[in-house]
Amino acid sequence: MAESECTHDCSTCGANCSSRSSAPTFEPMHEGCHAKHVIGIVSGKGGVGKSIVTSMLAVALRRHDHSVGILDADITGPSIPKAFGTHGDVLSTGDGLLPLETKTGIKMISVNLLLDEETRPVVWRGPVIAGTVKQFWTDVIWGELEYLLIDMPPGTGDVPLTVFQSIPLEGIIIVTTPQDLVSMIVKKAVNMAALMNIPVIGLVENMSYAVCPDCGRHINVFGESKAEAVAAECGIPFLGRLPLDPSLAALCDRGVIELMENNYMDPIVDAVEK
Repeated sequence: MAESECTHDCSTCGANCSSRSSAPTFEPMHEGCHAKHVIGIVSGKGGVGKSIVTSMLAVALRRHDHSVGILDADITGPSIPKAFGTHGDVLSTGDGLLPLETKTGIKMISVNLLLDEETRPVVWRGPVIAGTVKQFWTDVIWGELEYLLIDMPPGTGDVPLTVFQSIPLEGIIIVTTPQDLVSMIVKKAVNMAALMNIPVIGLVENMSYAVCPDCGRHINVFGESKAEAVAAECGIPFLGRLPLDPSLAALCDRGVIELMENNYMDPIVDAVEK
């Protein structure tokens, strides 16, 4: 945007012009609440399994005895409650909203927990969606958390911009898949993070391969991986490859992702615990 066209409303723009304050003004969490590490899980495009990576990371961190919360900022495509089988009404104390807890004690808030029917579409304009995400940060009584994971919607639109400007992120994890467009899509996410001065914790390649049930051979269903080379080109850490595992999809469909039995997330947990 040319500076002559600037509205001086930085909350609606990602341009790095002279009107932008050098230090962003973050929204405070609800009074008495604190999250030691706030991490965004992002993707340049939809369909890469970003939400299941968020869910698996939350489960893995909880197994390391960390207190964990998930803020589902994917307002128009929320899937976090489904993966955990979390249902019920979000209660208000008059002072704020109480997040629901999963069977293992992971706290979460999602627009799907506020709807009468989980299949009801959220047909809201950008400012309303952005305002809802802010309220999930400021109006929810999270308590004391070691890790708050924010499941972002795909792309580089209003909600990621709102989160980057309103919430003090420690960093982001970018999720991608092994396809030809990966380089361009990852670079968009990396460049947006750089523009907003948000560190990139690393890149995760999801659906990287399938494992033959008979011989254990890795099959590159979507072609050879390019993620490690792209991470090196972008100057960000490569955190590893996650398989296309039908058992994980089945666990999510049943709402029991907390029963997962694998160590896929170990390298990612190591990266966020540093």
